[in-house]
Amino acid sequence: MALRVSLYVIAALLLGAHFLRETNLVAVALCAAAPLLFLWKQRWVPLALQVLACSAAAIWVITAVHLIDQRMLEDRNWIAAAIILGSIALFTLKAGLLLNARVIRERYSRQGSVELA
Repeated sequence: MALRVSLYVIAALLLGAHFLRETNLVAVALCAAAPLLFLWKQRWVPLALQVLACSAAAIWVITAVHLIDQRMLEDRNWIAAAIILGSIALFTLKAGLLLNARVIRERYSRQGSVELA
């Protein structure tokens, strides 16, 4: 389970770094705070984190498309950027999908209790 959580934290920090580059400090704070939901043992937590991971993967794909368009207009090499951002999008998506494992569902199967890990 620690590996699954670690991969998710890395994905969240990568997205936070992306938003930091754009100086969007609110989004940076949200990216840094999202993994803290792992501390709250509620049934909805893994689903919410999966939705956030899928949204983050979509952000990476949109960013890749914009960057590729910009580089093609400037007649610059775009293949490396596409590979890097595509890999980050897949990594983020995989980090979210790994939260659908049985071990995660068992840990967050309690409903109605507000108990911190």
